[in-house]
Amino acid sequence: MVLDALGDALRNTLRKIAGASHISPELIKELVRDIQRALLQSDVNVRLALDLSKKIENRALEEKAPPGMTGREHVVRIVHQELVQALGKSRSLKLTPQKIMLVGLYGQGKTTSAGKLAKYFKKKGLSLGLIAADVHRPAAYDQLSQIGEQIQVPVFGSSDNKNAEKVVKDGLNEFKELDIVIVDTAGRHSLDKDLISEMKSISNIAKPDEILLVMDATVGQQAGPQAQAFHDAVGVSGVVLTKLDGSAKGGGALSAVAVTKAPIVFVGTGESLTSLETLDPDRFISRLLGMGDLQTLLERAEEVIDAETAEDTARKMLSGKFTLIDMREQMEALTKMGPLGKVMEMVPGMSGLMKKDQVEETQIRLEKFKVLMSSMTKEELENPKIIKRSRINRIAKGAGSDPQEIRELLKQYNQSRKMMSNLGGNRRMQQRMMKQFGKGI
Repeated sequence: MVLDALGDALRNTLRKIAGASHISPELIKELVRDIQRALLQSDVNVRLALDLSKKIENRALEEKAPPGMTGREHVVRIVHQELVQALGKSRSLKLTPQKIMLVGLYGQGKTTSAGKLAKYFKKKGLSLGLIAADVHRPAAYDQLSQIGEQIQVPVFGSSDNKNAEKVVKDGLNEFKELDIVIVDTAGRHSLDKDLISEMKSISNIAKPDEILLVMDATVGQQAGPQAQAFHDAVGVSGVVLTKLDGSAKGGGALSAVAVTKAPIVFVGTGESLTSLETLDPDRFISRLLGMGDLQTLLERAEEVIDAETAEDTARKMLSGKFTLIDMREQMEALTKMGPLGKVMEMVPGMSGLMKKDQVEETQIRLEKFKVLMSSMTKEELENPKIIKRSRINRIAKGAGSDPQEIRELLKQYNQSRKMMSNLGGNRRMQQRMMKQFGKGI
């Protein structure tokens, strides 16, 4: 993810106080210097980085840890709170009839974001249309039309009409009976007078309820000035941050929000039209600092596992009646929840424990395990104890694999079953798990 560099730096910095028995003023000052360095290296605006680090230092030096909280925990909480404050309050777009105008420079991902937004609202049961108001970029209309066809949403525009204002006016009339109208505007390599004039004119015609600035998360130090320029020109009500799955440092995202005071309402996390997420600053920063995000994890699980299945699985796990069939179902559910690396970010303490190549290796191994299990009989899946040498050789041959890989699978299964059986003997943990995996999902 684009803010991995910042997340790694902050987590490494906070680890310095992990073993400290006493949080001294000297240690706090050293910690703050490291945080400041991490922010600057991640392309966070200088003024914002200084402001953030100063607030953290003042609070850490002046505030006493609440009862029941260690000094280290208190400092981590302060860092978390100040970063959340920098991102601003979370805000979701209303699921009511509205007009949305997308603005941004060339190549920031406006057209793709228009499709993702349309997909998002359609999934919520709303009717909508897309207006192709980028009349300058070659094939802009064709690109939006293809997206519209893919998600079955009507697109208004023309590859011949070069009058953006007329396209918007006619498009609004065409889609006046629809709930949501999304206007995809033109971009430039820079915010010049012609672009500003066109955006203002379109805004006056459309009278949008929302003006969303679409910004590439890899833009770096230019994020702040760009966001300010657009905000001054037409007023920005929210930010859509694209390419958050990239490899750049991404600190400019914090700068853009700080400048416009407009919250990040959506983040693009991949090329797929479903790769669009609402942003909750609290959850986002928790993941960034390695504190996990169990709420999102449970919500993600809810989308792929129904309550009855989840409760049944939890009961089997805790009773020790855990078969390879159950393990396979868990793997399939995990795959549906998204890339393994992103899922791990949501588990407290797991973020940063595995390097990218290790995560990829684990992902490959899980897929291989599923192939191996597809070569087993129902009897073997339900009772793995019967899988001895002759069966191992047969399964390996059928899956085009090595017998050692079957043994690794069985070893993983036995470890999981043993761990779950141990949890089942813990009454308190049992009640917790049943609550989370049953009623909680």
